[in-house]
Amino acid sequence: MRPDTPAAHATEAERLLRTAGQYPGDREPLYLQAAAHLELAGDRPAATALYDTLLASSPSPGNPLLIRALKAANLWEYGHEAEARAIIEGIRREKPEDAAPWEIAAETLEAHDELEAAESTLTEAADLLVTSEELPHATQSLLATRHRVRRMLALPHDEGDDLADRLHTAAVPLDELHDPKRLWSLGSEDPAELQAEIARLRSELGTYRTALSRPFPVAVLHWPEPELDELLAAYPELEAEYPTYRAHLTDIEASLRELAQAGTPNLGIVRATVPSYEAFAASESTRPSNADLLPQYATTLAARGKAAAWPPAGGEGCWCGSGDGYGGCHGGDVRE
Repeated sequence: MRPDTPAAHATEAERLLRTAGQYPGDREPLYLQAAAHLELAGDRPAATALYDTLLASSPSPGNPLLIRALKAANLWEYGHEAEARAIIEGIRREKPEDAAPWEIAAETLEAHDELEAAESTLTEAADLLVTSEELPHATQSLLATRHRVRRMLALPHDEGDDLADRLHTAAVPLDELHDPKRLWSLGSEDPAELQAEIARLRSELGTYRTALSRPFPVAVLHWPEPELDELLAAYPELEAEYPTYRAHLTDIEASLRELAQAGTPNLGIVRATVPSYEAFAASESTRPSNADLLPQYATTLAARGKAAAWPPAGGEGCWCGSGDGYGGCHGGDVRE
């Protein structure tokens, strides 16, 4: 269950920081998630402290401009507008080669009614990053944000807006989603207008959910056979979860296919080891024999970037490690 109260967000931040202590190589993504939870908990100074810790770390963080953009957005929310502006200007001068710092900086400006500055930031980013129509998701998101800001400023469509329209796949067009007049319809007493607005909001919510979904896959645990033998020898209570190794492999493929058929995107498999699992159980203050811990362990490994995408690309070996191609192994019909 995702946290939905300040106290729950604070608890989740503490858990992520404990996990970062266990896995220092994955500190940056875990700290960023913890900082986000601290912001939601209302402890913005503590979130800023985490951003500063990352920026001062050695070796340098993998994406310092992203961290600086997040820090600026957080600072502005609790009264440090001048510092936030200075950070945003610094980011623009450094011209990031990925879209995320640009978009966070622009959305910070937009959130504080600096629409012209947001539009110029997004246009500068688009001029730098858009070189074709084959764009990564982050750049497509930036173009959609730019479209929204320009719509609010009543600016005419340009090539960037046209491209955003072509890349947009939801049923409701961007012009309709980003129409400033939609706000007025929320106060209407006409049931038909309200129903139409609800339909538009549902479509927009679906788009936002996709954009804001976790950047790591929905992952399933794979215990290699020696690791599974060691796990069950140490914790026989888990035999109900893993009656045999062959059944374990069959369950993995069947579970992933079921998720895919239900429309779940971004699926993956994470390789489990007994030492790693025991360390995770210790960080959660529970015993490894607790079967409820297994999906949490899978999610944490995925968040640390340990997931392999499923299904494997054509010609790749099967995820099970058999040495055979996926199509001739678990990529065929699910075995009974």
